[in-house]
Amino acid sequence: MIHEGILRYRNGRYLWLALGLIVASGALYSTQRGMRPAGGGTWQGYVLGSAAALLILWLAWLGVRKRQYGSSSGSTAAWTSAHVYLGLALVVIATLHCAAKFGWNVHTLAYVLTCAVVLTGLFGIYAYINFPRQLSENRAGGPRAQLFAELYALDREGREIAHRCHATVNTAVKSSIERTAIGGGVLDQLLGRDRSLLLEETEQSSGGGRLTPNRDQQAVIDYVSTRVTRADKRVQTANLEALVLLLCRRQAVLRRIRRDIRLHAWLKAWLYFHVPLTIALIVALIAHILSTFLYW
Repeated sequence: MIHEGILRYRNGRYLWLALGLIVASGALYSTQRGMRPAGGGTWQGYVLGSAAALLILWLAWLGVRKRQYGSSSGSTAAWTSAHVYLGLALVVIATLHCAAKFGWNVHTLAYVLTCAVVLTGLFGIYAYINFPRQLSENRAGGPRAQLFAELYALDREGREIAHRCHATVNTAVKSSIERTAIGGGVLDQLLGRDRSLLLEETEQSSGGGRLTPNRDQQAVIDYVSTRVTRADKRVQTANLEALVLLLCRRQAVLRRIRRDIRLHAWLKAWLYFHVPLTIALIVALIAHILSTFLYW
């Protein structure tokens, strides 16, 4: 697992290497004088461009290296630390290579994709440093299955208590349990959307009712709470009060489950952008190199 130590690996060895590359690139860039303006067409520009291209290919190799557990070419922590700092240096070198001259062409496309890959990579590092700790805290050190086991126990107890209450309350609680939405599509997971529903019945209705949103289980809690003061028997009041407490506990567990799903989704979602962008960058890089040597 990636942790904060990768940023300080061997006392920041790759941070200093990245800074050295940036300084050297800046010094090389500053030597561009004469008739030709600074840019990718000078010999300095070619050197900087070659360095940037090699960095892109090397950085893309990390995804392969991370799965080669038997490799003797360095630890995953070392490769990842280098990936972070050299990726940041890559943006500077690429900017110096083109002398910050942009247009509507494949060369600028390659530069934009480079920046996009680095930005998504930075988010990935942030996610792997912070989200595992937040996941562990949210689960109280246990697995996600433990949260679901607690939820199922509360559901079972909730049905038992609701069965002893008025038919309308029983229907509302049972429907809120059966229509509790967990997870959902990709956007629902990333944004923590709750599409839970509740079937509300009135005392005058016979088998009818209406489905209403039950986001965060608040609607069913309010529905049962309003009936506590209207109960005409002490036993009914006790059952309703116990049911409200249980629904609040259930609400808290569902919040933790949804937070767990959301964090886990974000922990993986960045890869769905980072990997395709990396592939697109390599394709654009090849087009950039070929067009440079064939048409320039």
